[in-house]
Amino acid sequence: MHHISYPNESADYRTARNALLDAEIALRRQIEAVAAQRRALPPGGAIAEDYVFERIGAYQRPETVRLSELFGDKPTIILYSFMWNAERDKPCPGCTHMLDSVDGGARYIDDRAPLYIVAKSPIARLTQWARMRGWPHFTFLSDVTTRYSADYFGDTRKFPAAMRDERKLKPGEEWDETIFNVFRRDGDTVRHHWGSEMAFAPSDPGQHHRAGDLVDSLWGLLDMTPEGRGDYFPTVEGAKR
Repeated sequence: MHHISYPNESADYRTARNALLDAEIALRRQIEAVAAQRRALPPGGAIAEDYVFERIGAYQRPETVRLSELFGDKPTIILYSFMWNAERDKPCPGCTHMLDSVDGGARYIDDRAPLYIVAKSPIARLTQWARMRGWPHFTFLSDVTTRYSADYFGDTRKFPAAMRDERKLKPGEEWDETIFNVFRRDGDTVRHHWGSEMAFAPSDPGQHHRAGDLVDSLWGLLDMTPEGRGDYFPTVEGAKR
């Protein structure tokens, strides 16, 4: 393989960079292999009910919509659980900065698989926040029944006892969670295809769960730098406008 070289680089630098390039190529292949494995999952479980959400419809008026009605003419949809329940004064900063990153791609995602942002907050509150953040390309859903968030782990109500213990949740204490869930239409049945369960898997020392990294450009950009991510984590107030 022929390699490029930059002005005044040393032989030691080029040797190390070539070795890193080999590792980057291997990582690319691993990412592709994992994506193929994800696509090849057998049919998931049928949804327990046709969940009802609230969204902003025609003439900017709230309306209810069922999960089965979200597909349009596409076979697959993506739902992201946004951590901003009615008890939070402000949304989760991690969710917010990731959505800052994803909004640009959301301009195109409906061509293949519509993306919806679900939160347990009133729909007016969600759309107001979207305007404040400059998110023109998201469709928000308010989980008005609250059963979707429990069944698909957008909150902690159905967490196993061991996971509740890890999060030091007291009896009766519940919280919202972040997770992507993908659903696929199978004839007249809607089935769950995949969820970003790595959000709930043990993290390696000094890391967060990394479950949304592949769609979050901030972390990819920081990983290019000599300093890396360090202990940086963005705040809602700290973002540039």
